[in-house]
Amino acid sequence: MDYRPSNARAPRNDGAPSPSPVKIIIAGGFGVGKTTFVGSVSEITPLTTEAAMTSASIGIDDTSAVGGKTTTTVAMDFGRISLLDSVILYLFGTPGQDRFWFMWDELVLGAIGAVVLVDTRRLADSFPAIDYFEERDIPFLIALNQFDGAKRYEVADVRKALDLESNRPVVMCDARRRESVRQTLVALVRHALDVVASENREHDLAGT
Repeated sequence: MDYRPSNARAPRNDGAPSPSPVKIIIAGGFGVGKTTFVGSVSEITPLTTEAAMTSASIGIDDTSAVGGKTTTTVAMDFGRISLLDSVILYLFGTPGQDRFWFMWDELVLGAIGAVVLVDTRRLADSFPAIDYFEERDIPFLIALNQFDGAKRYEVADVRKALDLESNRPVVMCDARRRESVRQTLVALVRHALDVVASENREHDLAGT
């Protein structure tokens, strides 16, 4: 399946090309900050599917590191942000719990890449998302969400702990801050374009 963005743009009424729509996935474990990430940067009122956590979550959703969390995403979060005048990013936040992962295959259709949010206090929670995108060859980067009071680690140490390839981007991010989220999204778009360019070069070389 081809997840690469299209280069085609329809012209606007003034003759200038319309912004290219680009789909981005925001993924990660339970309570890692996906809804906050989308909401802090969206230019529209974000669509959320938050539901109150009930007794059904007891023993399933670990809230020990996310004290005060009383809701959870049960379908997706959706937001939109413009980058310059040329690109509009449509952000789709995935549900984090295992029991909602059946939705992921539908959510990622047409996406050029993903941000995998990571809480360094719960690194293991990010493994399923990392495995998912690696297995499907979907470009993604790791964004280390900066929670108050959490220990700070060097990027190299986190890369080693997550067993990431050397060319996998790892960035620091504060999901509460618009500019931090925006820079993370810019980094992802650049990475996705680099992946496409590399694939095109390999294709051209194979054809010579």
